[in-house]
Amino acid sequence: MSIEEKQNFPIYQGSNFSEYPENEKKVAKIIKQLYRSNIPVELIGSGSKRNIGKPLQCEKILNLSKISGIVEYLPEELYIKVKACTPISKIEEALKKNKQHLAFEPIDFGYLFLGKSNFGTAGGHVACNIAGPRRFKTGSIRDHVLGFRGVNGRGEIIKSGGTVVKNVTGYDLSKLICGSYGTLVALTEVTFKVLPAPEENKTLVVHNLRLESAIDFLQKAINSSNDISGAAYLPTEPKNETCTMNIEKTFKLNDLKYEDSFTAIRIEGSKNSIDERMQNLIREIHITDSNISILETNQSNIFWTKTKNLEFFSLTNNNIIRIVMPTSNCSKLIYQFRLRNYKYYIDWGGGLIWMEIAGLTEEIFDSIKRKVVKLGGHMMMIKSSDNLPYVEEVFTINRDRFYLSQNIKKSFDSKRILNPGKMYTGI
Repeated sequence: MSIEEKQNFPIYQGSNFSEYPENEKKVAKIIKQLYRSNIPVELIGSGSKRNIGKPLQCEKILNLSKISGIVEYLPEELYIKVKACTPISKIEEALKKNKQHLAFEPIDFGYLFLGKSNFGTAGGHVACNIAGPRRFKTGSIRDHVLGFRGVNGRGEIIKSGGTVVKNVTGYDLSKLICGSYGTLVALTEVTFKVLPAPEENKTLVVHNLRLESAIDFLQKAINSSNDISGAAYLPTEPKNETCTMNIEKTFKLNDLKYEDSFTAIRIEGSKNSIDERMQNLIREIHITDSNISILETNQSNIFWTKTKNLEFFSLTNNNIIRIVMPTSNCSKLIYQFRLRNYKYYIDWGGGLIWMEIAGLTEEIFDSIKRKVVKLGGHMMMIKSSDNLPYVEEVFTINRDRFYLSQNIKKSFDSKRILNPGKMYTGI
């Protein structure tokens, strides 16, 4: 039976359907057997991001959830080494004791899919490479992965990187693994760079701005000398009752003095530094006559936690799309939408758009993809509604990158047994 036939083979629930290896050697042994038998396998950890990407039909599931635990944490060396399925919440708890954090702000997709927290695992975050609001300042997840261990599609144990930033003498395979959605290796261990957590933070919220004005404010703030670490725009328009997103209901904070849209700018650091930079920012971007609110540390934390975790989309039955776009084309793209039922918000100062769309069809989805690609961006379907259970390609990729991705896939997984078709058909 060919791989393509096996991909479409009906899933059966038998005693040998799922494997739960307890260590890296057992992972390698299982994958080596699957490689010899030409059997495709789905890799999962806690399953928090299992619904992202194309649904899989594999004869086997390799559940790596037992490969969990902190291997080594040296706060003074600014790194933590963990087994791949260590819960992110456990990692953050350990870092918090030493006033450190994962600067890429891991996103909790539990609210979107389950209506409650489910942060997922270290390996899941690396596999998806989806960073939070601080992305434009500190980089993506791949910029914080110092090294990894894993098993390729032939059952061979591989490793790359180390425990310091300048450790790589050849190819930095960590960059390839991040965002590969389990199509290259079964991760067993990850080493993260960690950073000191900011003492405090404040958020300046400008109310009642429209799209172009908001992006202009955000870009001025980012380009100022005030070291901004968060820049988001949450509009109340367009109004419709078919979408779940509701910022007024989500952000019931005492420090938010006005309603309508939120243009939010975050500053982090010591208290004296924050106060001084906040006043500088207000002067530099000339907003003294605008309706503004200033969120102190506690409410600022709540605001950004709810924003990064997409809590205003909680349990929506609609489609959720993530678009990465050159900032200069952000408003142009949104004005091109000819949709009736959608809501959106903008992060990374205009570089990221999250959209909720009701009644999405495959034709409309393809139309949005064409517009995004034409303007130099890329997109992916994060959540599909029951009315749109399948689209041909949930990620965008051009032909050259597709062929490059095919060759990379062959080098790691020549028989295409690891999460086949998860990202693109044929990979």
